[in-house]
Amino acid sequence: MSGWPVADAGPRGSRAYPLWAVLAIAQRDVTKLVRDGPRLAVNLAFPVLLIAGLGSVLQATVGAVTGVSATELAFSGVLAATLFQSAAAGMISIAEDRQTDFSRELFVTPASRLTLVVGKIAGESSVAIFQGVCVLVLALLLGVHVGPGQVGQMLPPCLAACLLGGAFGLATVALLPNQRSAMEIFQFLIIPQYVLGGVLVPLHGLPGYLDALSRVMPLRYVVELNRAGYYAGTAGYDRAVTVTPATAAAVVAVLIVLLLPLGAFWYDRRERIR
Repeated sequence: MSGWPVADAGPRGSRAYPLWAVLAIAQRDVTKLVRDGPRLAVNLAFPVLLIAGLGSVLQATVGAVTGVSATELAFSGVLAATLFQSAAAGMISIAEDRQTDFSRELFVTPASRLTLVVGKIAGESSVAIFQGVCVLVLALLLGVHVGPGQVGQMLPPCLAACLLGGAFGLATVALLPNQRSAMEIFQFLIIPQYVLGGVLVPLHGLPGYLDALSRVMPLRYVVELNRAGYYAGTAGYDRAVTVTPATAAAVVAVLIVLLLPLGAFWYDRRERIR
């Protein structure tokens, strides 16, 4: 496998080899991002437009009703959504790897399939975190107040958003035959979650059917966790957070535990029968 360091990532029989394999696979995804400037620019432009544009537009309505800055509401939701979407979309690249036979090369390396999946999720999570840091810096430049304590409180939810996004993306791509189908279905699965996941506005007072739909959106729970971290100890907490952190954390944990092994199993099965 020319150009791919997994095979030379350490002694193959050593206990440290799986770790080296994970790091090598993760490094590949980070390198791809660094070399793809247009992708990074587009991925950063979208959340900034949501925070600066829609946040300002919604101030007259959402801000007036809730008494909370609409821009800060948008930031706390968009940050989690960016991490979730970036990690999930990155996992879709497995379909591209499959079509170019790169994944076949991966699956004959002396690393276990679990190691390969963990490496892929670690790489896409690293990419997502880098983008999240950029969103945070840009939000500060736009005048969003984010203190050191808030950053610390948002860190665990942000990591959870990356893991859940990676698990969601893996489960999605594992069930689809090619990258084109994966990308088309992925957009269909993501866009409704921006609305029904409360990314821009808190989900208070929804009609029964919309409330039921919102509760099956995975993105909602990482948004609620992140928003709880951002607003913890402030007067706007009850108006900004609609799901208790304990409930949101439990749902996120269950989804990760379910989606990761299921996605890995189905993808492994598909590769074995190719």
